[in-house]
Amino acid sequence: MNKLVFCLIFIAGAALAQVPDSTYIKQHYDKLEVPIPMRDGVKLFTSIYVPKDKTKKYPMLMQRTCYSVAPYGKDKFRRALGPSRFLMRDGYIFVYQDVRGRWMSEGVFDNMTPNIPGNDRKNKTAVDEASDTWDTIDWLLKNVANHNGRVGQWGISYPGFYTAAGIPDAHPALKASSPQAPIADFFFDDFHHNGALLQSYIAAFAVFGYQKDKPTTEAWYTDPMARFREQKIADGYEFNLRQGPLKNFTEKYHHDNFFWQQIIEHPNYDAFWQKRNLLPHLTNVKHSVMTVGGWYDAEDLYGPLNIYKKIESGSKDAYNTLVMGPWSHGDWARETGFQAVNHIYFGDSISTFYQREVEREFFHATLKENRQPNLPEALMYDCGLKEWKRFAEWPPKDIPPVTLYFDANGKLSVNTPTPAAAVFDYVSDPAKPVPYTSQTEGLVFTPRRFMTDDQRQAAHRPDVLTFQTQPLTDPVTLAGEILAKLKVAISSTDADFVVKLIDVYPQDHPAYKHNPANIVMGGYQQLVRHEVFRGRFRNSFEKPEPFVPHQPTDVNFALQDVLHTFKKGHRIMIQIHSTWFPYIDRNPQKYVDNIYKANEEDFIKATIQVFGQSRVEVGKQKLDTPLDATRK
Repeated sequence: MNKLVFCLIFIAGAALAQVPDSTYIKQHYDKLEVPIPMRDGVKLFTSIYVPKDKTKKYPMLMQRTCYSVAPYGKDKFRRALGPSRFLMRDGYIFVYQDVRGRWMSEGVFDNMTPNIPGNDRKNKTAVDEASDTWDTIDWLLKNVANHNGRVGQWGISYPGFYTAAGIPDAHPALKASSPQAPIADFFFDDFHHNGALLQSYIAAFAVFGYQKDKPTTEAWYTDPMARFREQKIADGYEFNLRQGPLKNFTEKYHHDNFFWQQIIEHPNYDAFWQKRNLLPHLTNVKHSVMTVGGWYDAEDLYGPLNIYKKIESGSKDAYNTLVMGPWSHGDWARETGFQAVNHIYFGDSISTFYQREVEREFFHATLKENRQPNLPEALMYDCGLKEWKRFAEWPPKDIPPVTLYFDANGKLSVNTPTPAAAVFDYVSDPAKPVPYTSQTEGLVFTPRRFMTDDQRQAAHRPDVLTFQTQPLTDPVTLAGEILAKLKVAISSTDADFVVKLIDVYPQDHPAYKHNPANIVMGGYQQLVRHEVFRGRFRNSFEKPEPFVPHQPTDVNFALQDVLHTFKKGHRIMIQIHSTWFPYIDRNPQKYVDNIYKANEEDFIKATIQVFGQSRVEVGKQKLDTPLDATRK
């Protein structure tokens, strides 16, 4: 960002900050609270903030949420409206709605409500998030004054899912949707990665696994693990390891939690999960969509990338754009001024730039001026160069693909195949799993810092394979999709595989001022991208199968996309291992039908061999793994 743009943003932000947002809202908006009836008679509680100035007509911006539209009461106002203060002060009718079964809304809550394809809007019993979105918009148009007939929607995380779920078969007045950090498929995103459970989410299940018996403004669920957080558990790794197999969590904490019960009864990608996959329904989209995500989002990175790609491939009439910045989960909606993830600094006022120059333009163009936004197809932050890049398509075709090969003595070769006879091995012990972070953390839901964490602690472990290039003589940009193509043999019948892409800093790299004195940036091994794959799903997520011990087997899986330039003097590193705890639950390494019900004695050591023909491909235009069709 050049200095002039930064100064303009700073001045604008300072001007906006002169009047507190909460005061501005009370001065400029009236609040309505209404129960909006859906086609099946269920009423959804909705808060509507309407500008006091009735001399203009305003577009509507709507957010549907399972997290409450509080504060409740016509005389109680939110501290902020809309995606940003820029939009709040531009003038919109802001609409917030509790989804069915949550807080003040009637009905029964369902996680990732399945979409009903081609839902007949005259069918009074076929309801989904798309029909609830349609019915809400239709009611608003007929009952709220001073609107201009155009509606937009946005949301982050689970509200991002509700935004995306409202896109299929959309109401004709819906002109703009911005799903941000949206969930697309719970088997690959958020609670799972490629079917492996994010054990770090264990403490979050209370929020999503209990039904309320009546509309309420107070939380009806209690967190059975709250008492452990009250004890201020300092080491989440040790705490989770002491709990033993996942079945112990069922017995101790989540025996009455309906969402946990659904997960443990559906360990594979069966019809229960398949019908909750939103991606197949994002076709023939007619309106404008801007999908937003963070490169360092530990929760929802799969969702934004794949929602954008699905709309792009199946909707010729949609204006479809993608924004990916150097953020953790949802950080683009807040401004800290100094943008860093863990130990890595990326720049100043990056969120303000996005809010004013990107998000504001998207909604202003589509909802106020009824035109196409002046935005690139893909606005992507290169996290190595630390600057924004504009692309006419994503994944980009003008950046050469790169293939990384594993060679003897820990060498990583770029675009040069290595002897297939090479074999690398390690012993994976689920009783001593690889920690997911170099830092001791307590019970953490949504771990954030580890997404750029130093991997030196892992590189020194005997159960981690580490390969790195020589210092680069020229910069190397890795852009687009990543595919790990492993040839492995294991001594047992099941195993997980974690593949990590890492940027190794030069030994003389200076320290960053914002870091503690003990954080040495010389030789820092920054995590750039990672993914876990549960080996039993190598041929099918729906029908898992054990490994044949010691038999060479292909394990191919996609990591999430990347845009990272490895600078001259840096090294590219790949690490491979089979545990990453407690971010990911432990695979027993003995094949059992259901890992959620595995016993202590099922957890065994395994010798993992990785053969020399294994490789990591970056930037290929098509991932040639048979599992792609399963996920899409």
